[in-house]
Amino acid sequence: QVQLVESGGGLVQPGGSLRLSCAASGSIFSINAMGWYRQAPGKQRELDARVFSGGTTYYTDSVKGRFTISRDNAKNTVDLQMNSLKPEDTAVYYCNALMSVVGIVGIRNYWGQGTQVTVSS
Repeated sequence: QVQLVESGGGLVQPGGSLRLSCAASGSIFSINAMGWYRQAPGKQRELDARVFSGGTTYYTDSVKGRFTISRDNAKNTVDLQMNSLKPEDTAVYYCNALMSVVGIVGIRNYWGQGTQVTVSS
């Protein structure tokens, strides 16, 4: 059994900051990449940021310069520091990991349960 557990969502005023954290646990063989997606009401889930096992990062244009993704390979955790938050950042944020796990062939996508981020005055 593999789990991704997120924490850190909440309500914040425009211009404020939040830090999301995600921990992967279970029978993990290796993690290729970890990332954060968002899903706003009525919209598709979309990638915000990703970090690969070697440390390479990717950010979508809308969050570049405002969000920072970081990963602890030893602890199987990934954080997303979100600064200068805007109302349009309001969404459910999902942790994602591309992993291979013991007993299952190949690399698969795994998701956390999601955490709500609301940016409002």
